[in-house]
Amino acid sequence: MLTQADLPAGWHLATRFPGERADDASDEMDRVLGYDDQAPGGGDGASEQNETAEGRWRYIEHEATATRVMIRLQRQLYATPEEVRITGVIYLPWRPGDPITSHLLRELPTAKIEAAINKRLFAMKRVTTVTGDQVVLPSGRKISDRELLKPLGNPKQVPDFYELVALQHGKLSGQGDDNPSATMAQVNGVALSTAQGWVAKARSRGLLPPGRRGRAG
Repeated sequence: MLTQADLPAGWHLATRFPGERADDASDEMDRVLGYDDQAPGGGDGASEQNETAEGRWRYIEHEATATRVMIRLQRQLYATPEEVRITGVIYLPWRPGDPITSHLLRELPTAKIEAAINKRLFAMKRVTTVTGDQVVLPSGRKISDRELLKPLGNPKQVPDFYELVALQHGKLSGQGDDNPSATMAQVNGVALSTAQGWVAKARSRGLLPPGRRGRAG
């Protein structure tokens, strides 16, 4: 989810966790820090709108100061368009016990890292206009949120078709649709297998996350 190219100049993506641990300790860190996919207030299960499953911790270093930071990257499955956000930060000074200042925290380039990841993964960006949120597609075409539930057209004739598939799927998921592929089939007047094929192709292009076992759509 994070590559060296996503980091601003001066930051380095370490290949191991602190303590020279080579394996991915993300799941263990989530358990220790309470990212256990539990609903607020200790409920029986997590709200899908705030799902924390499958977040990944990544260890980055500032080359000039040797500042060490661990950031948690999480796909926002119900955002429109879908995006990756930083949902946790662990700041480790170069010398254990050194104070952490607000100045140093402000220099952590979280927004730049998120923007670079989302540009690479989703090939689209959100812009805010006076009339609300719009999505700028790779072709330069702009589409508003209310247009996402209209028929998408022919994949061979519509530019950015699979980006639109991802956006429509994300919009339906965000509305709580348990089977967005089936709803997409109805909206677009196609067979369920066709809509599922569109979604699978969007996933293969990195525009949607991998499907999860036991969940329709």
